[in-house]
Amino acid sequence: MISDAPVLQQTTEPAESAAPSRLSRYAGPTLGLLLPLTLALGWELVVWSGWSNGRLVPPPSRLFATVVDLARSGELFRHIAATLWRVGLGFAFGVVAGTLLGAISGYWSLARRLLDPTVQALRAIPSLAWVPLFILWLGIFETSKIALIAVGVFFPVYLGVMGAILIVDRKIVEVGRTFRLSGPDMIRRILLPAVLPAYVVSLRVGLGLGWMFVVAAELIGASEGLGYLLLDGQQLGKPAQILAAIVIFAILGKLTDWLIEIAAAPFLRWQDAFGRTTGA
Repeated sequence: MISDAPVLQQTTEPAESAAPSRLSRYAGPTLGLLLPLTLALGWELVVWSGWSNGRLVPPPSRLFATVVDLARSGELFRHIAATLWRVGLGFAFGVVAGTLLGAISGYWSLARRLLDPTVQALRAIPSLAWVPLFILWLGIFETSKIALIAVGVFFPVYLGVMGAILIVDRKIVEVGRTFRLSGPDMIRRILLPAVLPAYVVSLRVGLGLGWMFVVAAELIGASEGLGYLLLDGQQLGKPAQILAAIVIFAILGKLTDWLIEIAAAPFLRWQDAFGRTTGA
């Protein structure tokens, strides 16, 4: 009887610890919604009490009504689909180019000396400065819009990959050389795991810039998209439509960022990081 007690205690501990882990899994998103919902409710009360007329900054109820009207007419889904398509294609092209050039520049010092100064100079060019050039080269149709988004995604991915390779611990590389790993094996077993956390961060930053650049891209003669919805609301004096488009941008940006986090999580389970142990 005495010897059975510790066994029973050990078998019940995982079940007891599973419940807090499930709670902590859902507590993060819930806490993240607390601040925007509080601000929205606060502004709704301010307008409802008459302290503001809500003309320039409409309350959430008016924004919701605007979104419902756009959804009923079918415009909302058409604009969202067009923007998602452009961001998706531009993100894909930017990630491929940034990953390849970043890996080459980080792994090969001669390529870094040749490429990196030019890339860093181009990175300083504002996004709107590319607009007239892409219109001249590629026209006002989809190609120029996707190219502009790809430019915005390219630079953070390039910097993230190159910087992550350059800061790989030399001792780890020496261990790989001691075990006489070939070039592909060195990349697969040593460099790739060391680079992956920073690469995921660069993808998230690149995606954020892609959402920023899509607004500039949709100013290039677009007739659909959330950027066009913004411009249309500004020209027609519809602040509710402008803010509704901004809120939709924020929601879509967060959802796509969350998808990258979910997709990368299985590849980063080996990390013994501060945020994983403390919930930071």
